[in-house]
Amino acid sequence: MSETPKPEDELAGTEQPFVQHLMELRDRLVKAMIAIGVAAALLFFYPGPGQLYDLLAAPLVAHLPQGSTMIATSVISPFMVPLKILLLSAFLLALPVVLYQVWAFVAPGLYSHEKRLVLPLVVSSTVLFFVGVAFCYFFVFGQVFKFIQGFAPKSITAAPDIEAYLGFVMTMFLAFGLAFEVPIAVVVLARLGVVSVERLKSFRGYFIVAAFVIAAIVTPPDVVSQLALAIPMCLLYEVGIWAAQLFIRHTQAPEDAQESTS
Repeated sequence: MSETPKPEDELAGTEQPFVQHLMELRDRLVKAMIAIGVAAALLFFYPGPGQLYDLLAAPLVAHLPQGSTMIATSVISPFMVPLKILLLSAFLLALPVVLYQVWAFVAPGLYSHEKRLVLPLVVSSTVLFFVGVAFCYFFVFGQVFKFIQGFAPKSITAAPDIEAYLGFVMTMFLAFGLAFEVPIAVVVLARLGVVSVERLKSFRGYFIVAAFVIAAIVTPPDVVSQLALAIPMCLLYEVGIWAAQLFIRHTQAPEDAQESTS
């Protein structure tokens, strides 16, 4: 009785020397840095570092008392803070090119079923991060600053420091950007077999409690911003469970798929 021959490994013969891997990594990093540099140059001439910071500070300035402005308590803050904003904006603008270089570097070492998993995750995680940042900027900031200024005593003139404001904004952007990555984390954990979909469903109640605790710690002490972070996390958790079921079904290895159907 003859045994069924095993399918040939699709990556057989594609191995490369370690030095060649390092050279390719160097080339990919150089291309990514060039993309960031070009984006920084474009943003430097239009709209410019100062205008980028004004755009970032617009939600706060709109809720300051009439005649109030932000201040700089450090000598070099008026130069360094807009420069940091410029570099951060350039990185975000060049992020598609950076992610493509990462994908082009790792793709040759992946099986076809792994490519079907990684590429959608890279694209969707990038989109979700930008959606979280945009949600924070256009909705959450306005509510937070309105709440804070509403509690300020009449004897106090608000004049926030630009460097402290930058730190606050970066913290909030990172918190909301990562919070919107919940579906990606759920999909990866389920696909790698760390936790089953059934366990994720049973963990739903615990995750809701954890989401509200995280929102209470990360966001300022107002109900609107806490709900604005916790509620999307709970909804995105449900989206992650649904997406995990689809990914597990469509990204199985060929031999696993044959075993599941037999």
